Amino acid sequence: VIIFISIFLTINNNFYACKESVYFITKNICSTLYVFLFKSLSKEPRSMDFDKQKIIDIYRSQVVGKKFDSTSFNPRHCGAEGHWLENKMGITPNASNTPDLFGYEMKKDTKNKTTFGDWDADIALWKKNKPYEAISRLDRDSEFLKYFGKPNVKKNGRLSWSGEPSPKIKQYNLFGQILSVDANENILAYYSFSKDSRANKSVLIPINLQQENLILAKWTNLLIKKRLERKFNGKGWFKCFKDSDGIYCSIGFGEAINYSSWINLVKSGVVYLDLGMYATNKRPYMTWRANNTYWDSMVVERY
Repeated sequence: VIIFISIFLTINNNFYACKESVYFITKNICSTLYVFLFKSLSKEPRSMDFDKQKIIDIYRSQVVGKKFDSTSFNPRHCGAEGHWLENKMGITPNASNTPDLFGYEMKKDTKNKTTFGDWDADIALWKKNKPYEAISRLDRDSEFLKYFGKPNVKKNGRLSWSGEPSPKIKQYNLFGQILSVDANENILAYYSFSKDSRANKSVLIPINLQQENLILAKWTNLLIKKRLERKFNGKGWFKCFKDSDGIYCSIGFGEAINYSSWINLVKSGVVYLDLGMYATNKRPYMTWRANNTYWDSMVVERY
């Protein structure tokens, strides 16, 4: 381009009059080329993009256009589709608290809400590591669930800490329970006898537990931060989306999530504790979730 402009202006009778224009044009073109080449050569390797492209390629070749077929899975197993999707994406099902694929955490499309993790409290009234030295450890099924849970009439009165008794942020429920974040960013489930609306509370709750701000369970900052950030604070996360017919059609990527941003979502109620603990099953079922409207808002790239 520079040579062409120079030759053109050289054969023009007004070359000398145009020499300042030649200098100006040449200088600007050279500057533009220099900036372009310098920036291109100085860019750091985008290893994350390569890994992201691998995920996109696998998804497009193995999942797009397909629909979950439950015939080879236990229909009563709610995680069957997740295992099917993991298999399609080349992920071995595991309980590891690490990202699923190439440094990214994978989430499947769901109807209403999506899970961050099933993270048990590390301090609780029913655990060896209990919040009070003066209060004896409670038996989880026969004592804790009896005092602070609710019988499930659909399950022959089976006691559970889920649904109505499940504590939420900012407001007490009818069982006198609330979820709160303290100054050290620990998450706590509290019980206050005065906030308990149950008519039989004086008979049901032992006298030594008829307190205000009694700690039922505590998720300490250090433990839950480690669990969250191992999963989500690597390269980020991705979600596999389906169309209205249940056919997988697109994939969305979100940025990495650290504890500082996540705990603010807990404080605001965007992230909530979805309890499912019940008697006879030792699994805690303490699932941290957010509604899909929020997850969808976090998608920054979609393919």
